[in-house]
Amino acid sequence: MKRSSGHNDFERVVSINRLMLRIIGLWPPDNQDTRQVMKSKLRLLCSFNMVFFVLTIPALISLIRVWGDMILMIENMQYSIPLLNTIFKFYIIWQKQTDLLPLIDMIKRDWVKPKAKEERDVMLRRARITRAIAMYGLFAAAGTIIITLGFPCFGLILRQVTNLTDSGKPLPIPSYYLHDISQSPQFELTFLAQGFALIACGCSYTGTDHFLGLLVLHVCGQLENLYLRLIHMGKYENFDIALKYNVQDHIRLIRSVEIIDHTFDSMLLVLVLYFGILFCLQAFLIVDVSVVNQKDQLSLIQLVWFVSAIIYVSLHMFLYCAVGEILMTQSEKIHQATYEYSWYNKKPKVAKNLMLIMLCANKPLHITAGKTFPMTMSTFCNLLKTSAGYVSVLLTNQG
Repeated sequence: MKRSSGHNDFERVVSINRLMLRIIGLWPPDNQDTRQVMKSKLRLLCSFNMVFFVLTIPALISLIRVWGDMILMIENMQYSIPLLNTIFKFYIIWQKQTDLLPLIDMIKRDWVKPKAKEERDVMLRRARITRAIAMYGLFAAAGTIIITLGFPCFGLILRQVTNLTDSGKPLPIPSYYLHDISQSPQFELTFLAQGFALIACGCSYTGTDHFLGLLVLHVCGQLENLYLRLIHMGKYENFDIALKYNVQDHIRLIRSVEIIDHTFDSMLLVLVLYFGILFCLQAFLIVDVSVVNQKDQLSLIQLVWFVSAIIYVSLHMFLYCAVGEILMTQSEKIHQATYEYSWYNKKPKVAKNLMLIMLCANKPLHITAGKTFPMTMSTFCNLLKTSAGYVSVLLTNQG
């Protein structure tokens, strides 16, 4: 049976995000097949256990062993903090799968249902942005994993190797295991286990972030379509039916944003703290070693790796704030379109009905970090400014 163009568009939009999250069992099951649901749970269990027991716990033990050495601690935190963040993402998405499934069904219905060419063009424009972000995330995660696993094979070490960080041969991730990894085949098996765990970690870390971007950008596209319908409501033959449809659609989108915010608000709060801590530590190490003290404690390749890590983390935080800014802007346009509509030319009853959209659009839509502050570009700039201020304080105390 030939699929509709809307269904094909939906598949193109979600395919990359679905692939990354299905690998680790985090994509909400889209059918009631018991076998498929069980397979998804088994993949989730295996992925979580590998990230937790193969990477996170050994990395934290290694952090305890190097406690007191600033450079070794920061190098370890470059891995251990993202690993803890990944574990938290596993928990959040697993716990909220039942809440996310209706959102995925909503996206599918929006693509499949009949729509005007102008509305489809708006959705395709948003979809191209979503797909570009997902492609970036996929290649960035794959590149990070290849570099982390491949460089040690050629004798290129991305971190400091001492007796404290490695009890045997150096592994890609600074970790301490209770078994002896200096002998074969223990070292090769541990190296391979870290490789599989890194793949699961990359899919969870990147896939979850870009899944949030997919949901928010789709809602932004629907808000833009709602805005277009509002400013052209005078062209509809039956104004009451058009108004009723737009009010219902607006309420649907508001509820969708509430579900998204309820699902991801705690994760975003942790990510904000994680970004601030990691940015301060890494920037402090780079500036202190390369500019202030000019000690030859980091090789060029290690310095480049630290700079790349800062850029990568900053780009992810920029993604959260950028989609939040777009969402706020689109919701404010609904408010503006309603107030600028020529309600004074309508009957009092019709003008009164317009108040439903006015009241709903009175407060801009946001995704928030812990329901504390909105994720916007202003927030991103404040985070950078605050983090840079802490770096200067650390450098002053160090001096």
